Amino acid sequence: MLTTDVLIVGYGPVGEMLTILLAQRGLTVTAVERWATPYNFPRAVSYDGEASRVLAAAGVADRLGPVVESSGEYTFKNGFGRTLLHVKVTGNGPMGWPDSVSFYQPGLEALLAERGAELPGVTVLRPYQVTGLVEHDDRVEVTIAGPDGEEVRAARWVIGCDGANSFVREHLGSGVTDLGFTYDWLVCDVVPHEAREFKPNNLQVCDPARPRTAVSAGPGHRRWEFMRVPGESREEFESAANVWRLLGLFDITPDNATLERYGVYTTQACSAGRWRSGRILLAGDAAHVMPPFMGQGMSSGFRDALNLAWKLDLVHRGLANEALLDTYQEERCAHVQHAIRMSMDSGTVICETDRAAAAGRDAAMLAELRRRTARPRTRSLLEPLSGGILHSGCEAAGAPMPQGRVEVDGRAGLFDEVVGTGFVLLCAEDPDDLLDADARAFLDTLGTRVVRIVPAGAPVPGSGAAPTAFDLDDVYLPHLKRYDAVAVLVRPDFYVFGTAADPAVVPALVEDLRRQIRRG
Repeated sequence: MLTTDVLIVGYGPVGEMLTILLAQRGLTVTAVERWATPYNFPRAVSYDGEASRVLAAAGVADRLGPVVESSGEYTFKNGFGRTLLHVKVTGNGPMGWPDSVSFYQPGLEALLAERGAELPGVTVLRPYQVTGLVEHDDRVEVTIAGPDGEEVRAARWVIGCDGANSFVREHLGSGVTDLGFTYDWLVCDVVPHEAREFKPNNLQVCDPARPRTAVSAGPGHRRWEFMRVPGESREEFESAANVWRLLGLFDITPDNATLERYGVYTTQACSAGRWRSGRILLAGDAAHVMPPFMGQGMSSGFRDALNLAWKLDLVHRGLANEALLDTYQEERCAHVQHAIRMSMDSGTVICETDRAAAAGRDAAMLAELRRRTARPRTRSLLEPLSGGILHSGCEAAGAPMPQGRVEVDGRAGLFDEVVGTGFVLLCAEDPDDLLDADARAFLDTLGTRVVRIVPAGAPVPGSGAAPTAFDLDDVYLPHLKRYDAVAVLVRPDFYVFGTAADPAVVPALVEDLRRQIRRG
């Protein structure tokens, strides 16, 4: 019986990402995918700055150029063409990457698969389907059906990344909470025959007669979506003639564009009640599905993957008890609920078909637009963690750690690239004066990057064991000052575990991390 550390069911973008993050940490991974070839059409078309940071951690940031572009502008208009909301995405956000990127999903998946194939210990089986799971104290026996019949493989852990109709979730017997946010949308993926500028690059038309969307799907690709309105039969709605009629509203015809695919998608807003049972876990759409209006589906799945990867790694290395994995759902479910609520709120604005209600919405949004200054007020998707592995009583605990450029030993770039990823202890003073031998030894077992941060242009501090990072973008020292901190301990998923205001309590901060990951 063949054994792997982790068997992943489903090899879409979340399964691919999880495979990479685990394999980079030295675990053996077997991914089982039921389809012989990747699905060659886009589903997601945008992701956020946090997802970009995870992609960089997976080693593919320098390969993404051909499949991504800046999302540029997001504009909401009403049925009369009046602007209700306008957001322009410029430069890099707090994660060190643009807050929104438009991308071509088949191209991204191909790059992730390419990266996975480069890593030792990765096996991808397709077309194979998982048909049975039997859990034991030390393993899960997985029955897999393939072209040559059935076989049984053993894995220490099984993770279901097998989508909204997850076999793994069904095996767990996990109930699903459905918030009932269902609308039918006709999704049309199009390749224009000639390069053409679309202004705005991303448009939502909040027209009660026909809510519709026109957005980038990556370089050379566009997506148009149209909502089915009351009184319209689905058969009529999804006919080829209707598709071209609706695309004609945007001057898209068979003469100037190729229709790659079209189909009706029904929005959902739901999450599984249980994401883990023993050695079996869920991630991505198997654990949660949300409306597409904030582009958070794949981004949320990437957050799942990174959260789960670093915790499984610690358990695998014997540095943490299995109880650490219970914090996975605790932390991620709260985040997901925030993303689902924001997606539903945005969808409620877009999907309104009652003319009187739409008029009231327009009036409220136009009034809000008039009140706004040059910088729009928006709810952040960078939601802090509210529980789990966090230093109690610390204001900064759970906050996303921003990223800027630093310089170390003459090399300049983004912090993650120059210093590295994993646990990070960032200090405003010499770490040798802040850490005792026991704290230093524990951080070393975790592979922690211990770094001293100093202002750009400052004299190089005296010799010490820790590298010195110059704060080129003035990101890190103001962040420490905001929390009156001499040191900040950051988790591998870029969230702050905690800070220390007094040099004398830095060892206690480190000890609290040790206690929490070894709990249970």
